[in-house]
Amino acid sequence: MCCFFTALVLFGPRLAILIWWLIDPARWNAAFNSFIWALLGFLFLPWTTIMYVLVFSGGITGFDWIWLALGLFADISSYTGGGYGNRRYVTGNR
Repeated sequence: MCCFFTALVLFGPRLAILIWWLIDPARWNAAFNSFIWALLGFLFLPWTTIMYVLVFSGGITGFDWIWLALGLFADISSYTGGGYGNRRYVTGNR
């Protein structure tokens, strides 16, 4: 079950980005000036990229920054969660 959850966290947002981009490429082109930024977001910060495209339609103002912060928090949590969960297996940490 742990491996399933890890795979879902790792591939879930990336799969959502891919499907959303195939369904609505105009929204993605409006949100990103260059394909490079979308690709970097896909690789390193998928939750933040999803939130950015979601709130970008009217520009990033006010409460939209909170949504972007939540996306960034989800990305940071997905990267650091594995290290925290496996801390007991690191030598010298007893």
